[in-house]
Amino acid sequence: MNQRLLAKTFVELADNLVADFDLIDFLRLLTDRCVGMLGASAAGVLLADRDGELRVMAASDEQVRLLELFQLQNDEGPCLDSFHTGAPVIVANLSGEADRWPRFVAAAHRGGFGAVQALPMRLRDEVVGALNLFHATPGPFDPDATPLAQALADVATISLLQQRTAHRSTVLNEQLQSALNSRVLIEQAKGKLAERRGIDMEQAFTTLRGYARAHNRRLSDLARAFIDDSEALPGLRP
Repeated sequence: MNQRLLAKTFVELADNLVADFDLIDFLRLLTDRCVGMLGASAAGVLLADRDGELRVMAASDEQVRLLELFQLQNDEGPCLDSFHTGAPVIVANLSGEADRWPRFVAAAHRGGFGAVQALPMRLRDEVVGALNLFHATPGPFDPDATPLAQALADVATISLLQQRTAHRSTVLNEQLQSALNSRVLIEQAKGKLAERRGIDMEQAFTTLRGYARAHNRRLSDLARAFIDDSEALPGLRP
């Protein structure tokens, strides 16, 4: 195994906090490196969406993408089991699992696969998906490859969750900044209205809010229009 490439892969999977982070490219890197370094014939990644439904997010080739879709459409297969249990599902010979997953095994054989390793993408109790390694021929797996594949899946999972947290943090920061900007506009509008009508700031705010509600407008939008004198605003302006 290329130790330098392995180390580079771990670094690449961990380096996700960049402005141009591309989720699909990130997951395709994971599948390609599993095929290139770990002896798998093909690899795929399933991730759960916000509703908990699994989606095919990456595949090293079209054949395995179709097989992953087949699993989801028929609701059977090792990848689904790994996701639902949060545990690895290792099958050295798919022929022995025909009773367990009859449709999947038949489809896998048609696709040219005889063995599979399905590894959970999990951090503690949170399972976000599954990494699936398909092998063309049945037989025992390299004892070093499975732990490495799980380690790659773990690093990718941490990066994904970190990215989601960063995104949520960015959204919250944007919302907070928007709220702060709106507050500044409203304070300016209050001051302008209070001066024009000779009323105090609380009365000015009550007047602005009442007008916004009566005309089904956002208070911040009304405040901006009042400050800019961009609208007539009958009943509010003298």
